[in-house]
Amino acid sequence: MKKIWKVLGICLLVVMVLIVLLLVKIWIEARKASIKDDYYTAFSSAFPLEQKYSQLGPCVVSYTEFASDNRSIQRIRVWYPAGLEASEEKCPVIMAVNASGTPASNYEGWFKRLASWGFVVVGNEDPQAGTGETTSIMLDFLLSLSSGNVLCGKLDEDNIGIVGFSQGGAGALAAVTEYENGAVYKAMFTGSAAYPLLARNLGWFYDISKVGIPYFMAAGTGTSDDAGVADPNEEYAGVAPLSSLIENYDSINDTVFKVRGRAAGAEHGDMLARSDGYLTAWMLYQLKGDVEAGTVFLGGDAEILHNSNWQDVMKNQ
Repeated sequence: MKKIWKVLGICLLVVMVLIVLLLVKIWIEARKASIKDDYYTAFSSAFPLEQKYSQLGPCVVSYTEFASDNRSIQRIRVWYPAGLEASEEKCPVIMAVNASGTPASNYEGWFKRLASWGFVVVGNEDPQAGTGETTSIMLDFLLSLSSGNVLCGKLDEDNIGIVGFSQGGAGALAAVTEYENGAVYKAMFTGSAAYPLLARNLGWFYDISKVGIPYFMAAGTGTSDDAGVADPNEEYAGVAPLSSLIENYDSINDTVFKVRGRAAGAEHGDMLARSDGYLTAWMLYQLKGDVEAGTVFLGGDAEILHNSNWQDVMKNQ
């Protein structure tokens, strides 16, 4: 009888998780209209590097796209620094993994802003990217571009990062840990990545212990990310509770540069805008070797340690 009740409890938890996730998805969908080209102008921080990197960078941005035979991908969409095609330099790449029901066409302003800091930023239209499969397909496509294409020979294949929010956070982790071409990535950022049990129940498997690249994991302190439950394995805990960040952080080898932190007062749907500054700084340091951006994270005087916009910060460098 005990076993039956346990099975029923697990089934109930799965159903509850699906319902809550659907509600979160609906809530995020309702907020999409606010993601405009200049959305970042509404953000302000008293901490100079967070403020600097949350805004536009120095590059004018161009755009190109490629049709895909994959019905989920539809189009591979690419934002990049204008003039790259005429430059002799190669540009670092950031792959974006979509949140639930959020194709790249719904948050173009985010891609443009990030590309203005000197990155080629790549997305697609997949509304369910949690397995990492379409990101893996997209990466293979980019790495096999033929001559005559505007981006051919212009991508710095030694400096490719990956970013994902919510379901896309699980998808980014899966793309890095579960696919052969995951070895290409040099750095990763996730915002409110679905915690391991939630991800598994929804078919988004990742093995956090296999992460071997610098990884910055972020989430919000609001109840949509952290419902404050005692045991996330027994009841729905929010999308990315603090306990999951601690578990994921501790599961990664200490030889890997890792950072975790939560945006104070941020709900799940706020994380895209609230993490912009430090996401950008992370990628500038990891993919371009930007020394100033590195001071956000490095050493005992790192800006993130003193920033009241962030809490529960832990890092190992």
